Amino acid sequence: MACVGLQAQESVSLDSCRAMALRGNKVLRQHDVKIEAAGWQRREAAAAYKPSVDLEAMYLYNSRQLALVDKDQLLPTKSFNLEKQGYEYNLVVNPMTGQPLVVDGQPVPSTVALLPKDALTYNIHNVFAGALTITQPIYMGGKIKAMNELTHYAEQLAMSMRASAVEDVICEVDAAYWQVVSLKAKQKLAQSYVKLVEALDKDVQAMVDNGVATKTSKLSVDVKLNEANIDLTKVNNGLTLSRMLLAQVCGLPVNEHFTLADEDKEREPAALRDTNSDMAQVLARRNDVHSLELATKIYDQKAQVALSEMRPTIAAVAAAHLTNPNTYNGFKNRFGGALSIGAMIKVPLWHWGGLTAKYRAAQAEAVVKQLELDDVKDKIQLQVSQARFRYQEALKTYEMTRANLAVADENLRIAQVAFKEGVSTTDDVLAAQTAWLKANSELIDADIDIRLCDTYLAKVTGTLTGY
Repeated sequence: MACVGLQAQESVSLDSCRAMALRGNKVLRQHDVKIEAAGWQRREAAAAYKPSVDLEAMYLYNSRQLALVDKDQLLPTKSFNLEKQGYEYNLVVNPMTGQPLVVDGQPVPSTVALLPKDALTYNIHNVFAGALTITQPIYMGGKIKAMNELTHYAEQLAMSMRASAVEDVICEVDAAYWQVVSLKAKQKLAQSYVKLVEALDKDVQAMVDNGVATKTSKLSVDVKLNEANIDLTKVNNGLTLSRMLLAQVCGLPVNEHFTLADEDKEREPAALRDTNSDMAQVLARRNDVHSLELATKIYDQKAQVALSEMRPTIAAVAAAHLTNPNTYNGFKNRFGGALSIGAMIKVPLWHWGGLTAKYRAAQAEAVVKQLELDDVKDKIQLQVSQARFRYQEALKTYEMTRANLAVADENLRIAQVAFKEGVSTTDDVLAAQTAWLKANSELIDADIDIRLCDTYLAKVTGTLTGY
């Protein structure tokens, strides 16, 4: 669809190239996915404020049954003694001594209660258990609040990094776009230069034929003509490769050919940009500064998360549980359940300084990020100053190259007239043509340099917006 659209239109503007590059750039797509992931992480952190509901189920097979005794048990019994007003063991009395009969150091009971082993053996071959638990955090030491702040800043950081990537893509597109425009202009210039040398070659050949010029002059012109054709070939190849690069940057097939809006028309001088920007406003607009500020806040919240592990935590818990077998009313191999409700509190007491060290480390990382931010702000001031000087230098260079071109045009005209009048040599004309070629080439470079400097200045001052 993009290719059909390009073929249908006559030319593609710089804004169109930017738009195509932003739509198809794979790096920006990665940033879009990162923004989406950060959004889900923010929602995950927000969910920690709400109660969590969990359902657990378990099945366990045991190879053996559970026996509380190893054999049948005989338990001694007691009878109530009216005289003593209390219960006493029923014991066998020795009729000769009137004392309880003792065997192996133990008195012998006269009556016993039988407790069979089978009655205390339970079938636990198949055990089922399930629970529905609701947990509501009440106080987590500030961890939930810190995590919500952290994920909020992380989402903003992902957006800020994408904005920085957009600026990088725009600069890349501008460089490729103006490179094509520059080489297209140099291609026309090289073609004009070849025509100039060819015209001179014909004139010198006619003079040689008439005996008014030597073959040495003709050979000098031939050499210049060969050099001009070689330069034209290099420009043609460079233009083809530059078009491929621009197509690749715009997300199009590299063999896609399209005409740029600025390559076949006379361009007006670039509009002057105000280079006097308030540094505070520049720092406020810079995406990289904003990203570092968000990173500093993220590390501050990481320190708060580490601090929360040193504080007590409180949570309320409610559960409905079901087991089979159950012991709620004897031991039965059937499902039985109950409800439970309570609260949990955890108070860190002593971890040999581990939690404190973790908190101090997180604080140190936050300080490092703050120092990085301060360092970047200082470097940005130098970067903006350099960009301003470079832009002003490009403007002066452009004005000087325009003046040089006017001189070169006049010098070439005078040399051509003098050659036709026979008062100058071919070397004079070739020198004038070479100077004319150089002046035109420098003017093209100066014009493109202004536009690239303008884009770079807009980027470093944070005014490269609208995309």
